[in-house]
Amino acid sequence: MAEMPPLDALRRALPGLPPRLQEVGRFVAQHDFDAATRSMRDLAAAAGATPAAFTRLAQALGYRGWDELRDALIEARRPAEVAPFSTRVRRPGSSEDLPAGLLAADAAALRALDPAPVAAAARALHRAPRVWVGGFRSCRGIATVLHYQLRLFRAAEVRLVGGAGPEDLDLGSFAPGDAVVLLGFAPYSRLSVLAARAAVTADCTLIALADAPTAPMAEGAAHLLLFDAATGPGFFPSLTGALATAQALAAATFALGGEPALVRLRETEARLAALSEYVPEREKPR
Repeated sequence: MAEMPPLDALRRALPGLPPRLQEVGRFVAQHDFDAATRSMRDLAAAAGATPAAFTRLAQALGYRGWDELRDALIEARRPAEVAPFSTRVRRPGSSEDLPAGLLAADAAALRALDPAPVAAAARALHRAPRVWVGGFRSCRGIATVLHYQLRLFRAAEVRLVGGAGPEDLDLGSFAPGDAVVLLGFAPYSRLSVLAARAAVTADCTLIALADAPTAPMAEGAAHLLLFDAATGPGFFPSLTGALATAQALAAATFALGGEPALVRLRETEARLAALSEYVPEREKPR
């Protein structure tokens, strides 16, 4: 088996490979994410080659077969940092000082948010015939809030990715014209990157709520809504900016809906009241 990183081994071996394997090798080098996540048959179809050519390429690099090379590509893409949270712990510091520092950092992050991209993204949501909202791992809660708020007033369909079944089935249901809202921050969920790729491939309008312009789940996004997740003193990145941005996005989309959105919201409220979903408020003392 090749001991150097697989892409380094590939680039070094390219000049000595047969012409057809050179073509396949260059395809793998240029599409290493796809090579690590898609089946060999899919890759072969995209490259205009046969699956056997990918096997021969792997063997030419010292691997037993394509599966072993793909495992090496996956491992090479794995973040070097295996402790993304504990490395954020700052000492010295007292438990009395920490809450004030966290709240101050979140307040500063909220003041730094830019409302202009939110308004533009809301227009895309308003126009879309169907909206998907995706957030994974710690971002799941924020995705659920945004999905819930949009459903209160949107007559058109709003779906939560993975809300009613396996996520991969939802990714396969993305369609041209859909709007896909994805949330993420470092370290990025692998599923968020796959969802972004699926959205772009399906010709959807991708809206990314992310902590950096270089976020892999923001690649190809038509709208990028940035929030600060990393400046606070806590061991875990802050989600305050992401939640505030998601709520601003829902509010701006509602405002664009005008009277029909208000009617829909009132209908939803009436249904909730009929189902007695909420505890009645206590009568205020006179």
